[in-house]
Amino acid sequence: MAKNIVYVALHQKPGGEDVMKEYNKTRSLSEPTRKKLVNILVADMIESHGRVPPVNVRITYALGIVTLFPSLKDNGSPTGYEHYYDPLSGQGYLAYRLKTVQRNTASDFKRSSKSAHQGGPRTLRETLTSEQLFGDGCKEAMSMMKHSSDQEVVKEKMKATFKHRQNMLHDLDQSSHILDHFPRFLDTPGLIEQDFIVIFREDILGKFIARWPTFYKTRVTTVSKSLRQSAHLDDLLSTQEESSDYEWDSDMAAILLLVHLLPPTAKGKRQGKISAPQAADRIIKFMKVGTSMATFLSKVGSVQPFLLYVGEKKSRIQKFYIILDQRPIPCVAQTAVAAFDELFKAHFVFAVSYDATLLNFYTFIQTTVYGIDVATTKESPRVKEIRVRINNT
Repeated sequence: MAKNIVYVALHQKPGGEDVMKEYNKTRSLSEPTRKKLVNILVADMIESHGRVPPVNVRITYALGIVTLFPSLKDNGSPTGYEHYYDPLSGQGYLAYRLKTVQRNTASDFKRSSKSAHQGGPRTLRETLTSEQLFGDGCKEAMSMMKHSSDQEVVKEKMKATFKHRQNMLHDLDQSSHILDHFPRFLDTPGLIEQDFIVIFREDILGKFIARWPTFYKTRVTTVSKSLRQSAHLDDLLSTQEESSDYEWDSDMAAILLLVHLLPPTAKGKRQGKISAPQAADRIIKFMKVGTSMATFLSKVGSVQPFLLYVGEKKSRIQKFYIILDQRPIPCVAQTAVAAFDELFKAHFVFAVSYDATLLNFYTFIQTTVYGIDVATTKESPRVKEIRVRINNT
């Protein structure tokens, strides 16, 4: 029934045939055509059920979309149609369009849209750890670490103080001083990965490094070719050609292409969106070797963690750092993919929220690539839509 409702609406309304033709040809819908689909169905919904259609009607139309167009179904969500309408949160493309049409009655969804969602870097988790130190024993271990030249001793004491460190990170008064209390993060590569293993165990550890180059890189590149062209997008796409001489290597360029697919979100009503190139600059920066690190970082002023490439040029990097609170944490990584993997993990290890303008970007990486907190993390319809398009490419 749901499938027939959508089918009839598309054949009766202007533009519906265009939607059908594009899907039959590509097994997908471009963003303009997806908007056309939503506009047609919302118009049909309001015509048949009034300006405030019941929830079951909205569900019917959402179900009808993914039934008529099965390649649009999101297999990473409970029903597969949440990006069109999610009855639990009241969000989705159909809901957004309804709010636009019924501006005077837009409060219909506000209560449900405020439902609590958990999951992500700030979540305090139950972990299975080795014997932990507290009180005077913890203070002694922290003092020993600061002066030890033996990295194995440092790693052992870091394991034993993990829970104390996590408690500090979730205390607003102490979290900003974590690198003062545990300065060995600044000179001992591998400590981020060690804490990440304690938080999630080893089954999640290598997911990004294993899946990004073999599955996501080429698909992200392919889907990005359907976007409206810009100089920055063209440059990133050009890196996937063998003859490219663009600044970033193809691996980092593909990661930055995902920013174009999941564009920056506005930080508030008074602050407009930033551009995709500006958002990319919040993920990674470049510093030429020989430049004063202190001088460079003093001019940056970023609060959220980001990657710093140090080398002669962007395509020939000598060292990777994660910058947290304007302080450099050396990466174990020798490649762009591994360095980004460490950057993502640092958000969880240091319990730092994602940059607000990159929320969709990092949420996609978290839930779709790593599979972290899939059932409890709030995803925008755009995140779900891009997951569908990538998985079906």
